[in-house]
Amino acid sequence: QVQLVESGGGLVQVGGSLRLSCAASGLTFSSYAMAWFRQAPGKEREFVAAISWGGGRTLYADSVKGRFTISRDNAKNTVYLQMNSLKPEDTAVYYCAADVRRQRSSVLVTTPRTYDYWGQGTQVTVSS
Repeated sequence: QVQLVESGGGLVQVGGSLRLSCAASGLTFSSYAMAWFRQAPGKEREFVAAISWGGGRTLYADSVKGRFTISRDNAKNTVYLQMNSLKPEDTAVYYCAADVRRQRSSVLVTTPRTYDYWGQGTQVTVSS
């Protein structure tokens, strides 16, 4: 079965950096777009970034543009989220997700309900 396992979260000070990883198994990873979402307490899950199957296209939420970078290594079945200049409002549980409805498509989707597979999440806490 499909498994997505996030890692790399933790506690960091304002202005610091973290790199999240998401290791995928049980699917042809290189055929599907991947995305990161986050959910803060009491808030809805929100889109953070997405990357196309080959890595050639990326999409970011306005709130993280210029600070976060999504990338992937298809040889390692892993997607990454490099987070720099972290702010307290970045505090959330971060989830990776796989869009298996579109194979080798250039379409990047920002709505959570489009994604069928999710990891368990990793906590990111930015302290001031």
